[in-house]
Parts: sequence; structure tokens; C-alpha cells
Amino acid sequence: MSLIQALFYMMSFIALASALFVAATKNLVRSIFMFFVTLFALAGLYVLALADFVAITQIVIYVGGILVLILFAFMLSGKETLNIIAQQRGKFISINKVAAFLLAGLFLLVLLNTFFKVDANHLGWITGSVRANNVITSTSAMTENIGVNLMTKYLLPFEAISILLMVALIGAAHLSRKGEKQ
Repeated sequence: MSLIQALFYMMSFIALASALFVAATKNLVRSIFMFFVTLFALAGLYVLALADFVAITQIVIYVGGILVLILFAFMLSGKETLNIIAQQRGKFISINKVAAFLLAGLFLLVLLNTFFKVDANHLGWITGSVRANNVITSTSAMTENIGVNLMTKYLLPFEAISILLMVALIGAAHLSRKGEKQ
């Protein structure tokens, strides 16, 4: 086993274990911080896949933006709401969750079938691309081109999205503040 494979298995285990913890825990604070670990493990998997721009985007947008937004939503939510969520008790398996378990079992069967029947080292579309010399190699110019295009050709949509996100954040803060209900 090479170092890359060992790192892949380690990052995959961390991502899966932390994602399962996020889904299974009742404590919202621990769930949010384990979600942080999950997102960083996914960024590590992107780095191993030579998708450096996607890894940086994962960290900046999801860890730096979405996770902070979730933390603010948690901190701004009322104590009554958190107490109601904490008091909800239910069995892990109940009749209300049968459809979700069936769907999860179906996805698990598809994943296991794919895992055992597909030889990832000899996929047809990859070998065909290699034979046709239609392969993009990883260079630093790829990320540089994305940055240059983002700040020149696509500056207006980039700024429009940033203003839209700022308006959404202000709206979320306005909706979450306490006041008289009308």
C-alpha cells in the first residue's frame, strides 16, 4: 500500500466517521464541530485527487462561510427552541423512519455493488482518454486561470453573488432577533 492510498483511506475514514457522528448525535454543538472535521476531511480528499482549487473552495466557502453561518444561527436561536429540540426523544428505529432506512439501505446496496464489481484502476473511459492523449495534467496555471477569469471576465456575477449572500445574512439576522410577534 502506497502513502497516497493510506492517506486516502485515513481521510475517508475520518470523513465517514465524523459525518455519521454529525447525523447520530443529539448535541448540536458537537454536531457542528464534527461537521467542521467532515468538511476538512473532504478538502483533504480533494487535495489527494489533485483538485487543489476545489479543496481551497471547500475550505473557504463551506468551512469559512456556511459553517460560520450555522454557528451564528445556533448562537442566535432562542433557548426555548434549543430546549424543545433537546427534549425530543425518539427511538432510533421507528415506523416514521422506515422509508429513510429503506432508501439508505438501497444506496448502501448500490455502493457495495459498485465497489465490488468495478475495477477503479482500469475504467474504460479513463483508459480511452489516456490512449487518445486527452488528459489534462495538473499545473499551477489552472488555478491561476480560474483566479484571473474570476476577477476579470466574471467579476460582475462574482460581486452579485457576494451581495446576494450579504443580503441573505442580514435577512437571517433580522429574522432571528427577538421582538414582538405580529
